[in-house]
This record gives sequence, C-alpha cells and structure tokens, in this order.
Amino acid sequence: MSGTGAHGSGVDGSRTGSRAAAGSRAAAVHEEPRAGLYIRDIPRELLARIPAEQRGPGLGRDAVRLLVSRGSTRVSLHAFRELPHLLRAGDVLVVNTSATLAAAVDARLGGEALVVHFSTRGDDGRWAVELRTPAGGGTTRPRPGGPAGAVVDLPGGRRLVLEEPLAAGADRLWWARPSPVRPSSVRSSSVPYGVPELLREHGRPIRYAYTQRDQPLSVYQTVFAVPAPDGSGSAEMPSAGRPFTAELVARLVSRGVQFAPLTLHTGVASQEAHEPPYPERYAVPAATAALVNAARAGGGRVIAVGTTAVRALESAADPRGVVRAAGGWTDLVVTPERGVRVVDGLLTGLHEPEASHLLMLEAVAGRAAVRLGYAQALARLCLWHEFGDVHLLLRDDNRH
Repeated sequence: MSGTGAHGSGVDGSRTGSRAAAGSRAAAVHEEPRAGLYIRDIPRELLARIPAEQRGPGLGRDAVRLLVSRGSTRVSLHAFRELPHLLRAGDVLVVNTSATLAAAVDARLGGEALVVHFSTRGDDGRWAVELRTPAGGGTTRPRPGGPAGAVVDLPGGRRLVLEEPLAAGADRLWWARPSPVRPSSVRSSSVPYGVPELLREHGRPIRYAYTQRDQPLSVYQTVFAVPAPDGSGSAEMPSAGRPFTAELVARLVSRGVQFAPLTLHTGVASQEAHEPPYPERYAVPAATAALVNAARAGGGRVIAVGTTAVRALESAADPRGVVRAAGGWTDLVVTPERGVRVVDGLLTGLHEPEASHLLMLEAVAGRAAVRLGYAQALARLCLWHEFGDVHLLLRDDNRH
C-alpha cells in the first residue's frame, strides 16, 4: 500500500509478484486480460539493495535517475536533480507527510517465535497486524494469522489479543487488541498499553529480503514526514518522496513550483497477487484543496508524489474534480475504468509484477505510456523498489 511497497509483495521476504523468477535475468512486459500492464520478471541486478546516498562518497538521496513519460510516444531519462527544469511555474506537487513507523517487532505466540508488523491503527483502539515467521538474516516469511483469541507476547510484558481477520475470507491481516502490561512485568498493570511507545522502544523498520542490510529508521523517513500527535504513521515509507532533499525542494519553489501536503498512512504492503489495497486513513487539509483547485483553474498541473497521494487526493474530489477538505478512511482503488479527476501527473517508483498500482499508472497516463515507460526502464537498467529510480508520468491530454 505504500508508494513502491504495495506491490503484491511478501513483507521482509521475497515479493510474491516476482517469487517464481527471482533468479531470472530475463525481463519482459506483457498484458493480462482485464488486469492491465504487468512486468513479468525483474532482473536481480536491477533491485536497489541500498539507498542512493550509500552507493558512493558525496552522494545524496537525490542521486537516483528519473524516467519521464510524456504521453504514449516520448520517454526520456534524467538525473532526479533535473526535476526543477522538467516542471514549470504553476505546477503543484502533492506530497504525503505521513511519517514511517518502526513497525516490525519481535514476539512470541506460545513457543513460536514471530515478528509482528503493525499495519494500521483503527478508530476503536485496535491495530491491524500481520504475523510473520523469522527466516534468518533479518528477513521473514509469510504465516497465516490467528487463531482468534490467541495472545501474542510482546517485549516489556505487553500483549496483543487476536480478534478477527481484517477482511472476510482472508487470514493474512488480523485486528488485534492491545492488552495492559502483565502484572509480573516491571511495569504496573495499570499502565496503559501504548503501541507507539512499543514501536519507539522495540520496533525496527520493515525490511525486504532484497535489501543488503538493516537500515536505521531515518533512512525510511522522507523530507516531508511530520510525526502525528497520536503516534499514527505509515507501516512502510511513502517512498516516492524519498529522493527529495531540502535543497531540491528550495530549487523547485524558486522555479515557481508549489507543494501541497496531505496525509495517508500506508499499511503493510504484502498483498497477495491481485489483492486490492485495504482501507487507509487520510486527511486532505482545506489549504491543500484550495491550492490544488486554484492551480487547476489557472492552468497548472497537479502532480502527485506517490500513489498514496493520488489515492488521498482523488478520495477528496467530487465528480467534477473539485477537491474539498476531507479525511477519514478511503478504500478507493484507482483504475483506468474509474479514471482520475484531479491528477495530471504522477511521480512514483517502479512497481512489481502483479502490482495493482500499475492500473493507477494507466489511469493517469494510459496503457501505451506505461508499457513504453517500463520497456525503457528495463532497457536503461533503471533500479526498482524504494531505494531505486523514479518515474514521472505526465498525462497525455490528447487521450482525454
């Protein structure tokens, strides 16, 4: 559900979309009936294993490449630092300010060692969680959730009580209710259980198996991240915003590009193949709605930084494309059939096989543009995943 994370993937382990071809060096683009565009295989050498700033001396987060698709016939490759010269005055970049949580915590269920991924905070105090089995080397493998009523022991004498699956007929994500600290622990049982405190004390960022090593939480925060007062945040980084630096933001502003913040807290990204995103909490402020509406009225382009920004912004728009202040939960899935009402462009990472987000890319730019862009990404040896290169898709006005 995160920018490049929500791609039919197995969190901390191999991603389900490419598991059958993890060792393949061949790559192909093909279509599936009614399923949009899919990337068949991603060569192993195109997996971004470490952040850009760790690849050599003097490099920053913005030391990635930028693939630009303009309609269905033009694709160009640039350094990401060139972005100010590729946008124009009056354009608005819509950015997600959700902070990334240290959402992975070691736990036990009876005699079984587990890793709990805290995905989404519910309005009733429960958390949607995913239970994983340690696989060694800091990675995990899938495990069915449940059973109902099971008590998961967490660090510091804390507990989670599993209650029910998040979705009927699925057992990957479960609603779990935090329980007070055990009386036998060093803390009093009257001390309220706080998941944000637990994550700060004992959590670590969710990690994928293709990454070379564990990274500190700071690596997974974007320059736009604002911690929420209630401890909410994203289980996985809104990664399209990762290459931005304070210097690059200042250069964009000096060119007349404006920034419009919103929030969407992303859950864990390990959907099964073709599994749509789960509902997520979002908020579009009145100031952002006004800025976006003014840009559209004045001929500026509205460019979403990440699929999460598209989901939130389109959830706040009426059928005419007028954006209003809004918040709560959204289960919107943007497809070519639904289309987009507000967004003229999308800056995003390179997505995996069977990723539902590819349909969102088609909704913005059209299938032909996405096909051509991904063919060029493979041919130009662009890097995939949250530490990889990024793709700017601009709407083809002739298609609408």
